Amino acid sequence: MTAQIAEKLLYQGEHVSMCTNPLSDYFLMGGFNPRFESMSTALWRGYVGGWEIVDDRLYLVSLKGTLEDGTDATLETVFPGFPDRVFAHWYSGIVRIPQGKQLEYVHMGYASKFERDLFLDIERGVVVATRVHQNGVAESENAPDSYSVGAMTVFPRKSGQDKGAE
Repeated sequence: MTAQIAEKLLYQGEHVSMCTNPLSDYFLMGGFNPRFESMSTALWRGYVGGWEIVDDRLYLVSLKGTLEDGTDATLETVFPGFPDRVFAHWYSGIVRIPQGKQLEYVHMGYASKFERDLFLDIERGVVVATRVHQNGVAESENAPDSYSVGAMTVFPRKSGQDKGAE
């Protein structure tokens, strides 16, 4: 599996990459899961969520992707009547935020290593603890800083004829 495009998170006034997919838990619990089209090997889930933490609460504030029928997905696609934000009450787990320079690029999932990982422990959408794990120091000052995907394959969009042939 190719390294994956991270979810986006606004945390303490800073935009960071979030190497966790809380919306996947919602889908696993039986929440409405539209059929997303995967446009790239770096985005098998087919969407990127925008998140924020306000007063220690995790909110989904945007959703970008394309559905299999070619229409754009938005927050209201999954949560009708909620165009601006949804409290992530379904999510209990750990949110990983890589920090610092990259120590090792791993071309799979979110496995690349960075100097630090900030972990947010979340229970029913509420941050209950935070901790930082030190992973080491980059040998080169030229090492990539912050999370990014090193390589991917982009799939061509299906034409209207191709969609009807399925």
